[in-house]
Amino acid sequence: MKVIYIKCTLILSLLVAFAACSDNMGDVDNSLSDVTSLTEPSDGKTVVLEPSVSAALYFEWEHTTGAGISVYQIAFDKAEGDFSNPVYMMVADNNGYNNNVTITHKQLNKIAGMVGISPAATGTFKWTVFSAKGTKTMRAARENKITITRLAGFEDVPVDVFVTGEASEGGADLSKSHKMKAVAGGEFEVYTKLAAGKPFYFTDGKTGTPREFYTEGGVVKEGGTSTVATDGVYRITLDFNTGAATYTLVTRISFFFSPDDAYLFDLPYEGYGIFKAKQQTVTFKQESWGRDERYKFRMFVKENGGADPEKELEWGTLNGTDSRPNATSPESYYYLLLLDNLTQWDNKWKLMGDFDDVPADYTIYLTADQPYTHTITK
Repeated sequence: MKVIYIKCTLILSLLVAFAACSDNMGDVDNSLSDVTSLTEPSDGKTVVLEPSVSAALYFEWEHTTGAGISVYQIAFDKAEGDFSNPVYMMVADNNGYNNNVTITHKQLNKIAGMVGISPAATGTFKWTVFSAKGTKTMRAARENKITITRLAGFEDVPVDVFVTGEASEGGADLSKSHKMKAVAGGEFEVYTKLAAGKPFYFTDGKTGTPREFYTEGGVVKEGGTSTVATDGVYRITLDFNTGAATYTLVTRISFFFSPDDAYLFDLPYEGYGIFKAKQQTVTFKQESWGRDERYKFRMFVKENGGADPEKELEWGTLNGTDSRPNATSPESYYYLLLLDNLTQWDNKWKLMGDFDDVPADYTIYLTADQPYTHTITK
C-alpha cells in the first residue's frame, strides 16, 4: 500500500511539473528593446538629390536585442523636432522586418519639402528608427542628421500642361496649344512635333494669362522659352515634382508583323499625338494550322534630344490576349503599352479576319484625354 502511495505521489508531482513547464513555454515574450545604432547614412551625411528614377539612398541600423522579432519604421523630423510627432514615417523593407530601407531621391525630395526646405535649396533634418513588437513601440536611442539639396521642382504643381509657341503644332495661338498627358501627380508627357530653332514653351492653361514654363539643361523652369536643334516629333516628359525634363526624338513608328518578323509599313505622324497609315494591306500568313495574323508596333527613337544612337522600343498590348477581336470587343483590347524589350511573339494583338488582304487605315493615338490606343478601320 505504501508503494502504491509513493507511486501516485510521484505521478502527481510529474503532472504538476509538466503543467508548470507548459505554462512557462506558452508565455509570449513581449520584451522590446530600442535600436542602439544607426549605421547608414552616417550622421551629418550630405546628399545632392538627382532626378533619375533609379537614384536612391540606403538607410540601415542595428537589429534590436532581446527575444522575438521586431519590425521597424524609419521616421523623419525637423532638425529641432523630438519625434513625438514625426513629419514622415515609412515601413522598412520586407514589410518592416529588415533593418534597412532604400528610399528614392524622389521620395526624399518630398520629405525635404515636408520639413520646410524649398525646391533647389539645401537644408538639414534628422531621422531615427522605431522598433515595434505587438502593440509596443520604442524609439531608437540615436538620431542622425542629414543635409539634403532638393530637386528643382515646384511647390505648386500644375493640374494641366500644354505645349505652345511658334515652334509648336498650334503655333503662337494659345487656344491651339497641345495638351500633355498627365501620367501621375505632377508628371506629364506628350508626343508632339516641333520646329527647329523656333521658340516654344509650356503653360498650365490655354486661355487668359496662364503660368509659363520652359526647360534648360534637363530642368523645368518658370518663365522663358525653349528650342530644339532638329525638326521632328518628340516625346517630352516633364516632372514638376523634381523639375526634370527629357526630350526623345521619335524617328518613326512601324507596323510589325510577327509571323514574318518584319516591318510592313510606317505610320506617318498626322499631328497632335496621332500616327496614321492609310489604306495599307496585311496578308495573313498561311500556316499548317491556319492563318497567322499576329502584330504589334515598333517605335524608333533617339534619346537625349536626338543626340543618342537610334534604338527600338515596342508598343504592345496593355491587356494580354491570344484571341482575335470582333466587332463587339472592348476598346481596352487595343490599348497600348510601351516596352523596352523586343520580342517576336509577346505582347501582340490579332487582326480581325475581315482585314486579311484588305486595305485598311492603321491609327495610333498617343493623346492626352484617353488611354494610349490604336484602331484599324476600312
